[in-house]
Formats: sequence, structure tokens, C-alpha cells
Amino acid sequence: MPDPNEIVFEAAGFAARAHRHQLRKDRETPYVSHVFRVCLVVRQVFGFDDPRMLAAALLHDTIEDTATDCDDIIERFGPDVARWVAALTKDMRLPHDEREEAYSRTLAAADWQVKACKLADIYDNLGDCRHFAPAERRRTAAKSRFYLDAIRENLPDQIREPLRLTEQRLTELESGITS
Repeated sequence: MPDPNEIVFEAAGFAARAHRHQLRKDRETPYVSHVFRVCLVVRQVFGFDDPRMLAAALLHDTIEDTATDCDDIIERFGPDVARWVAALTKDMRLPHDEREEAYSRTLAAADWQVKACKLADIYDNLGDCRHFAPAERRRTAAKSRFYLDAIRENLPDQIREPLRLTEQRLTELESGITS
């Protein structure tokens, strides 16, 4: 019987290779640290242990930010993970406002696993932006509020607590922003 966590280990290696040349906004931190932290938030903070969900958390930015396409994810990680990663992917071919609206609609209609991964993504980005200038922290907070509003639509019980934790983190960030 195969190890059910093998998909998580495979996804970690895949994400590390896919994001190997990318850095976070501070231009020092390897980008892959973000996807690893998102996976840790899903597991350690939110308490979800489904290996497919953890794999989706690790892979959530691969289609949007690397040369990876949905077929690569289907082939390596199966249709559930691919569907979740695709739902976490913005269509970069669209103009910004149209892209954000389409992404918001996708999040509102998404499976609860997608919503949990997006909450973990927001949770990590909120923690990662504390060293930003106030104007950039305000932009991050506004974008986070926009996504949280989408996630609240059709809110499944499984993510009520992750939503509360993420909203708490956002409130803490907002209360610390000074001009």
C-alpha cells in the first residue's frame, strides 16, 4: 500500500523546482518559502490533514507564476488537486480589474478545500507584509478583504474557524498601519 503522504512530498519537490528562480517582494527570500508556509498554515494552523489539500497548498501558485500548466498538475497529482490549483489561479491574460472579478467569482463558487487554501495564502501574505511600508500594507489589507468577501459566499462549516483566524490576522495588521 503506497504512502498517502507521498503526494505531499512530491508536491514539495515540484513546487521547489518550479519556483527555484523566484524571490518574494523583499527580493531576498526564496519564493518557495511562501508555498511551504501556506501548506504549514493549512496543516498546523487550520488543522486540515488531507494530503491532496496539502499538495494543492504547495502547488497553488505554480500555474499562475511558473511554466507549469494544468495538464502537468493533472498528470502528476490527479484531477482533484489540479481542479483546486486551477481554481486558485488567476487568468493573467485578462486585464487586472476583469481578472480580479473573475477570480472573486471563482473563489465564491469554489470547493471548501480551495477556500481553505486561499485563506492560508492570505494568512501567510498578511504575516509576510508586516515589514512593508504602510501604503503597501494597506494595499495588501484591501486585497485580502476583497478575497475574504468572496470566500464568505456559500461559506462551508469546515472553514468558519480558518476564516475567523484569517480575519483576526487582517484586523491586527490594519490596526498597526500608520500613515
